[in-house]
Amino acid sequence: MSTLTATDAPKAAPAARRAALVERRARRRSASLGLLAWVVGIAFCLPAIWMLLTSFHSEPDAATNPPSLTAPLTLDSYRAFFGTGSGASPWPPLINSLTSSVFSTVFVLVLALPAAYALSIKRVEKWTDVMFFFLSTKMLPVVAGLLPVYLFAKNIGMLDNVWLLVILYTSMNLPIAVWMMQSFLADVPVSIIEAAQVDGARLPTVLTRVVAPIAAPGIAATALICFIFSWNELLFARVLTGVTAQTAPVFLTGFVTSQGLFLAQLCAASVVVSLPVLAAGFAAQDKLVQGLSLGAVK
Repeated sequence: MSTLTATDAPKAAPAARRAALVERRARRRSASLGLLAWVVGIAFCLPAIWMLLTSFHSEPDAATNPPSLTAPLTLDSYRAFFGTGSGASPWPPLINSLTSSVFSTVFVLVLALPAAYALSIKRVEKWTDVMFFFLSTKMLPVVAGLLPVYLFAKNIGMLDNVWLLVILYTSMNLPIAVWMMQSFLADVPVSIIEAAQVDGARLPTVLTRVVAPIAAPGIAATALICFIFSWNELLFARVLTGVTAQTAPVFLTGFVTSQGLFLAQLCAASVVVSLPVLAAGFAAQDKLVQGLSLGAVK
């Protein structure tokens, strides 16, 4: 075992000081980056926090400029939103949004899983061209397809029908779902699939009992993103629905009237409409992080 001699001691002291200095600098840099991340995160959350605070204000207090932080809090806006004052119930639009979002997300997953399997594990011929075709469907501006979809829905008698929104949301979210799940399924070990096939497992069994459990984080992330896109969609819902199939985003636009903007009621309605998405994101946050980071580190 080697030991430090008297001549080595003066050399070791500056090296130790340099190492300690580098460590202190790294700690300061890490603390600075952490503080910056908190500042940026709070800055991104400020609009949502302000919306929540405004929802508890009365209409005169919410309309003041500059807005008052010390205004008294009240639940009048939430009472008005749930129909106490106006008589308009938000439950049918919320149920319509939930129906169209959930069913379209389920249909997207059912269709995207075998498609992603064929494009990542058992790759079809010219699979890159197929992927580009899926991507090209998102290049068309949504408003360009609005009139043909409206005329088609009118001719088949499906205007103001929530199942029309289910079909539209499924077709709109399917390309992005296939792209996402293709990258997730590409990390599934092929040897496990081949072993299941040797044991006699057919394709449906392989997809549901082998591929799906392994790629569960990616599937959860895809489902959450498709659900959010469907829940927040406004343009098609605004044009293709009336009263029966009206969705929650369309219902929110009713607070902007010719009599003015009911800011407090609008903020209260926005908070209520945002809760399902926030709840779904909070419940699946671990799967979302795992899914979005799947394959990032080899």
